[in-house]
Amino acid sequence: MAMRINSNLTAINAHRNLLYNEAKLGKSLENLSSGLKINRASDGPAALMISEQMRSQIAGTHQAIDNSETAVSMVQTTEANMSEVARLLIDMRQLALHASNEGANDNHALQADQTEIENALASVDRIAEQAQFGDRKLLDGSNGVSGNTSGENLEFVSASEATSDSRENGFEVRVSQLASRSSIRGSEVLTQEMIEAGEKLSVIEDGRMASYVSTKEDTIGTTIQNLQNEINRKGISVDIELEDSGQILLTHRKYGSDYSFQALSSTAGVTSANAGELQIADKGLNIKGTINGETTIGRNQILTGVDGSRCIEGLQIKYSGNDEDLTNLDCVVNDKAGEEVEEPLVQEIPEEGKSVGRVYISQNSVRFQVGAGQNQTVGVSIKGLKTDFLAQNIANKSDFRSLTDIDLRTYQGAQDSLKLIDDAIGQVSEDRGKLGAFQKNTLENNLTNLRVANENLISSESIIRDVDMAKEMAEYTKNQIKTQSATAMLAQANQEPEKVRALLG
Repeated sequence: MAMRINSNLTAINAHRNLLYNEAKLGKSLENLSSGLKINRASDGPAALMISEQMRSQIAGTHQAIDNSETAVSMVQTTEANMSEVARLLIDMRQLALHASNEGANDNHALQADQTEIENALASVDRIAEQAQFGDRKLLDGSNGVSGNTSGENLEFVSASEATSDSRENGFEVRVSQLASRSSIRGSEVLTQEMIEAGEKLSVIEDGRMASYVSTKEDTIGTTIQNLQNEINRKGISVDIELEDSGQILLTHRKYGSDYSFQALSSTAGVTSANAGELQIADKGLNIKGTINGETTIGRNQILTGVDGSRCIEGLQIKYSGNDEDLTNLDCVVNDKAGEEVEEPLVQEIPEEGKSVGRVYISQNSVRFQVGAGQNQTVGVSIKGLKTDFLAQNIANKSDFRSLTDIDLRTYQGAQDSLKLIDDAIGQVSEDRGKLGAFQKNTLENNLTNLRVANENLISSESIIRDVDMAKEMAEYTKNQIKTQSATAMLAQANQEPEKVRALLG
């Protein structure tokens, strides 16, 4: 074996191994002290990218959980105020019932009832105005979606939090088919001879039947009226009319294809084609049309924006116009004498429909970020509960336009007030139900899902990035022993040149 002093290869080899073992030992110390096996990009570039994305998702999920919990708190605060409004409405209903007991009440008692109900109305308005979550008003109408229309016979019904705002330009409404009611028109004229012979007329709807058999004392008019009275008594939604031609026209009171009825007469052609056999009414039609050029679902007289629509999802409008409103009736023609006269010209509705007006939507629904990513939001519309928002447009003999107008000081006023209060109770109950369903089925279920997803994400990120302490400790011990061994062997290798000095001595 050759002996050299300039290059101690044994020592160089031992030194290289010592450096390697010290680096491994330092890495083990770093992993053990940080608890991570990936402390920098060089430790695992692909694993670092994946784990950083997971960390972003975990942080987003934590915030989404906090957001959802805050949203639940807001909804609970809102519902608590609505509960108090509902209690006040029930108290008001009792006052209306008391005031309706006309025979036992004097003017002083009625005035006392009116004073108390005015206080209750003021309390409802106060709650609607003052209910807050932080600085946000809850029940003043600023957190819902509202709408109005331009155009005759066009009426805004409702919209959802998914409906786009159109308060500036509005959405154009075009109608291509009008809604109609199911009907039966007799082919034969009802005569006095038929009446005196005992004509039997019957109308059937949903298993309920109204019948009337005429007598010799009846006239055609009284026969029609007596049948209508029987129809009303049985709760059947059909109107009977004697046309100028003397034929009977039976018409359902509601529009659309969902409603129908049957009729029969003892004389063929009066209402039914064959004597004594049921005649099914001609089917009514549902309205057809578009809103903002987008497809809608027509039912009865209401057009509804379909789910997934670009702008009109959840929007409902009602059109109650007739054929004359959709056709051009002004037509100037020349008569035989050459003079211009106006005659009605009935035109078919164009295939693309005819514009009947525009609907303007003010979208102020409350939206919550309940997910860790973009557009992972939910919304809810919270209607205002001021008294002039409740029980609007309810037909009544006292001409009360909303709950704020009710007056108990007359019998009719008390009865009409009761009608409006019942509608307001139903409205508030419906709104509370929607809000409760939103809390339970959207927010709380989302919270449960977020917490499970958060656990799974943390587990996945931990597998990629966190160090196995037991395994790393074993690795550290191994590297420590190897470092100590390499140090000892380097000391031995440094003694090798001493053999050469012995030769020189």
